[in-house]
Amino acid sequence: MTGTEDAFRRDVLEGLARSPKRIPSAWLYDQRGSELFEEITRLPEYYPTRTELAILDGNMEEIAEAIGPEALVVELGSGSSRKTGPLLAALSRPAGYVPVDISEEYLHEAARSLQGAFPELTVQPVVADFTADFGLPDGLPAHRRRAGFFPGSTLGNLDDEAAGALLARCRRLLGADGCLVLGLDLDKPASVLIPAYDDAAGVTAEFNRNLLRRINRELGGDFDPEAFRHEARYADDPPRVEMHLIAERPQTVTVAGERFRFEAGESLHTETSHKYTRDGFAALAAAGGWDCERWWTDADGWFAVVLLV
Repeated sequence: MTGTEDAFRRDVLEGLARSPKRIPSAWLYDQRGSELFEEITRLPEYYPTRTELAILDGNMEEIAEAIGPEALVVELGSGSSRKTGPLLAALSRPAGYVPVDISEEYLHEAARSLQGAFPELTVQPVVADFTADFGLPDGLPAHRRRAGFFPGSTLGNLDDEAAGALLARCRRLLGADGCLVLGLDLDKPASVLIPAYDDAAGVTAEFNRNLLRRINRELGGDFDPEAFRHEARYADDPPRVEMHLIAERPQTVTVAGERFRFEAGESLHTETSHKYTRDGFAALAAAGGWDCERWWTDADGWFAVVLLV
């Protein structure tokens, strides 16, 4: 069993034994989950991706200038790397690209695609859960600066303690002269937020239930995914959207030889997406050793791309 497989088994068994039940959101992103999330990002209700892309497109020259020449780009949770190509194209003589993602097959597929688009660039993918300690590969190309790239508001999936720890880890990984460009979903009315996490076509529901299918496939589980309904909830202290799988009936499931009871209406909490204010995030960044040097936002103030130094 690999380290990732062992961690998945541990997190699932511990999460199902908890009350309330909860599994870390990182495990939503196997190959199929990653594909479904890419589909979600193109849905009309899902504003974060298109809003962030518009911010990046409108300010990419300025962002690249702020990063500077000969930078080694380290991307956390790279996924399809859809936002990375424009950044690398805008940078002056980028030294290399290190994508980091937990979904190995999806990561290598995206890395191959990006290598094809930038044949002269050194691309060195790292399979890792970036919410835990990991290292950069050996033999990195010479570079002037390490620039972290963390788009997509993924930081919001972590609570403040874990988010602060991740920012501090990035500070150490990128070094004293490093910088970090990341996306932040800002707080806004629930009428906007809830449809983004519970779309009319049911893609997000399928993405959420795919976690149960992954458990069945990889851990010998016997979940009936259709016996759970997808639910998105907004809470405002702190501002966040939560995703849950709600048991439609009483049931007992077996995973890796262990049995777990669900009562009708009981929740399995699968994701939290925190929504930030400027002041709140600035305090979180400072605790991790960073200053917010630049903010770029859309006209509605729904989303921000921030440069940390």
